[in-house]
Amino acid sequence: MATMQISFLVDRPELASGLIPGLIEHWRDIVPGQTRAARERRFREHMNRDVLPIAWIAHQDGVAAGTASLRSHDLEGRLDLGPWLGGVYVDPPFRRQGIAAALCRVVEEKAHAMGITRLYLFTLDQQSLYARLGWEKFEGAIWQGRACDIMSKILGA
Repeated sequence: MATMQISFLVDRPELASGLIPGLIEHWRDIVPGQTRAARERRFREHMNRDVLPIAWIAHQDGVAAGTASLRSHDLEGRLDLGPWLGGVYVDPPFRRQGIAAALCRVVEEKAHAMGITRLYLFTLDQQSLYARLGWEKFEGAIWQGRACDIMSKILGA
């Protein structure tokens, strides 16, 4: 079995389509009516290495396992905060293997290398995961009508 690799999405764009059905299903209740074309467009916008937004893709043996992004803005109404770790998603068969944590580390390392000192994220239900990774609750917020937490992390601390 090959090892899990994490690549810039721009280097392995052909893998992104494998994540789209799972992403649409995962967010179906919160973002109904999301289309494959909209997801493809979002991935295309994130195909960068040194300009935000940047996405990464975790993959093994040519199969996409997950993704995460570094974005200027991620939460509607909070343009005062940023940049953001966003779009963290791991396909169900690959969960509980440390892939989300590895994706977060890659995003944090790139942000730090770009001179970013503090990142934000928002989550509906993964507060404990992010707390284990050194993130702290910043404040509560509402996204798509649901309560969530904005979390932040000082990089290189």
